[in-house]
Amino acid sequence: MAIRKIVTLGDETLRKHCKPQEKFDKRLATLLKDMADTMYKAEGVGLAAPQVGILRRIAVVDVTEDHSGLLEMVNPEIIEREGEQTGREGCLSVPGRQGVVTRPMKIKARFQDRNGDTYEIETEGFEARAICHELDHLDGTLYIDVMDRELTEEEIHGHIPEDDA
Repeated sequence: MAIRKIVTLGDETLRKHCKPQEKFDKRLATLLKDMADTMYKAEGVGLAAPQVGILRRIAVVDVTEDHSGLLEMVNPEIIEREGEQTGREGCLSVPGRQGVVTRPMKIKARFQDRNGDTYEIETEGFEARAICHELDHLDGTLYIDVMDRELTEEEIHGHIPEDDA
């Protein structure tokens, strides 16, 4: 298990457009494992390669509490969007801040796994939100660029009713 350093706001890597991953080899497998380990240790639900300083189109997402739903997404793209949801988001690369962001309620995404095989997933709700958030990172976009508004300290540490989001 190798925990990688998560780069934070101000690091130019977070603002760059990532290149497609072309080699499906042991280095990719190691990176995916390290990214998952790093995400879990940081108590996040997603992590994109630029967040660990690598400009490749790679992300990991797992919104399950028991870490049983890991998605390793290589060269991912959203191919369908439906509906709308508005809710709270934070980011491991933007510590201490949260915002209200509107994302699609349902998505269909296509991606490759660590072996280069192509898959499609249809998902909704929180998992759709997490995937959209991570895929934004691959294009140099952070949630703070697309948020409706930033939450106050009181809202972050207290309770914010969903109706107010």
